[in-house]
Amino acid sequence: MAFGWIDEQAELRRRAGLVRTLRPRPAESPLLDLASNDYLGLARHPEVTEGAAAAARTWGGGATGSRLVTGTTELHGELERELADFCGVEAALVFSSGYAANLAAVTALAPHGSLIVSDAGNHASLIDGCRLARGTTQVVAHADPDAVRKALGTHDGPAVAVSDTVFSVDGDAAPLAALAAACRAHGAGLVVDDAHGLGVLGDGGRGAPYAAGLAGAEDVVVTVTLSKSLGSQGGAVLGPARVIDHLVNAARTFIFDPRPAPAAAGAALAALRLPVPSTHLTRPPITAS
Repeated sequence: MAFGWIDEQAELRRRAGLVRTLRPRPAESPLLDLASNDYLGLARHPEVTEGAAAAARTWGGGATGSRLVTGTTELHGELERELADFCGVEAALVFSSGYAANLAAVTALAPHGSLIVSDAGNHASLIDGCRLARGTTQVVAHADPDAVRKALGTHDGPAVAVSDTVFSVDGDAAPLAALAAACRAHGAGLVVDDAHGLGVLGDGGRGAPYAAGLAGAEDVVVTVTLSKSLGSQGGAVLGPARVIDHLVNAARTFIFDPRPAPAAAGAALAALRLPVPSTHLTRPPITAS
C-alpha cells in the first residue's frame, strides 16, 4: 500500500509518546503564555497592529509573487533600510520567514568546494541549510572557537562558520568575538543567527553581533527573525551590500519564495520604530524555540 510506512512510523511515535498535535487557541485566553516567542509583548501593541492594518489597506493582503517578479514593494524596501540602519550594517534583505533566511544565507555562501563549520547546537534551520548547501559540512563541539579554528585549518578554499548567537534550547550565548577571530585567522566568513538576540541584546536591542562589536564587519553575516522580539512574521539577512546583492541573485529561498505579506512587513516596521531605552544587557535570556 502506498505510504504504508507512514502508519508504522505513526505507531512508533505513539509508543514513544512523541506524537505532536495542534491545539488551536482562542484570540482571548485567561492562560498565561510562557512558551511564546513574543519576547517584548509587541504582537498586540496598538501601534504594531495598526502598522499591520495600514499596510494591508495600502498594499493588499497577499504577497502577489516572488520579490523579483511582482512582490517587492516600497514598504519592504523601507523595512530593509531601517532594519539595516538599526543593526548597524550596510544592507538587509527580508524573507518570508527566519527559516528561509537561514537557508538562503548558508546555501548561497557555501558553494561547491567550500567548507561549512557548524556548531553542534545550531538551530534546525541552520542544519538544514548545511544539508542543502553544496559545500562540505563539519560539525564541531558546541561554542568552541578552538574547534572552529582547527576545522578551518584543515581546508584550503572558501569557508564559512555558522552559529546561533543565543542557542534556542539551552539559552546560552555563543562566544562571537572569539568565533570571528578564529574565522579571520583563516580568511573565512561568519554567519550567525540572531533570532534570539535581536531586540533583547546590545544597545537598544540592536542584537548580539552589535554587542560583540561585529556589526557592519565585512566578513560577518547576520540572520534574524521578525517573529520574535518584533512581534511580526518573516526573517531577514543583514550584512555587507555585496553579500546581499549576491543573495538576490543566488539564494533560492529569495528567488522562488514570496516576500512577507504587507501586514507582516508593516507590523515589523512599526515595532522597529517604537522608542526603546538604551540598554546594555550582558547575559542573554533563557529561551525556547
